[in-house]
Amino acid sequence: MQRKYIYPLLMVIVTVVLYYMNQNVDQANAPYPDISDSDGFLEPSVEFGDAMLPSSTTGAIVAHASYTLSYSEPHEQAEWVAYELQPKHIKRNDFKRPYFIEDRDVKTKSADWRNYKKSGYDRGHLCPAGDRGFDYDAYFETFLTSNISPQNHDFNAGIWNSLEQKVRYWAGRYDGVYVITGGILKNGLKTIGEERVSVPDEFYKIVIDKSKGRYKVAAFIIPNKPTDDSFYEYVTSVDIIESKTGIDFFPALDDAIENKMEASSDLKFWE
Repeated sequence: MQRKYIYPLLMVIVTVVLYYMNQNVDQANAPYPDISDSDGFLEPSVEFGDAMLPSSTTGAIVAHASYTLSYSEPHEQAEWVAYELQPKHIKRNDFKRPYFIEDRDVKTKSADWRNYKKSGYDRGHLCPAGDRGFDYDAYFETFLTSNISPQNHDFNAGIWNSLEQKVRYWAGRYDGVYVITGGILKNGLKTIGEERVSVPDEFYKIVIDKSKGRYKVAAFIIPNKPTDDSFYEYVTSVDIIESKTGIDFFPALDDAIENKMEASSDLKFWE
């Protein structure tokens, strides 16, 4: 190759390398705003109360302004994320999409976003960004790596996204719902990245409504893989999710209410 072509080619290579280095530095040093006074959602579970918080198998509960989670260090992700979804929380916005960054409130440190690079898996939100469009700081919180889990792209963009949209519909229909969601974590799962982030085989979602003065629940377990099925094909009971996760989802509720809710797998009261 002639010398006159070598130098321009080297300049292009150096420019590309420097660009990606700056991208990584920018993401690592992304701003971490004070979210203690997020507009419209000052504490987790304000209206539903602590009775709706599940038990933690790890003891690593982190209460953010717009959701609460229990972090599993062995699996480098949350075993559950719980939050209230009110109609006022669902708003379209033109917020700039933040970088994913580590959650500084997780004492053992949440997984670095780089674990997901070239893994073949999406950085799947547990509390969706679309559920936190009412305020930039609340929206930003959903990009903490404690709130993501490895999801198959077609699953994330397909059946899981459809269920998230249905939950938003229910939030509007019933003047607010409470949501608990996560991957089913167990030994022997496939892992990605240097920190060995577990890839759940299945994800669950529990939706609770008490708009008419009584609780009703919708629960789902969906395999983390592509499917053309409707999420209605994966209706289950909270009892079954508890048996798979070891989590007690409503430990503070009256036993009679809890037992009835957890055994139900009927969506006839949901429209």
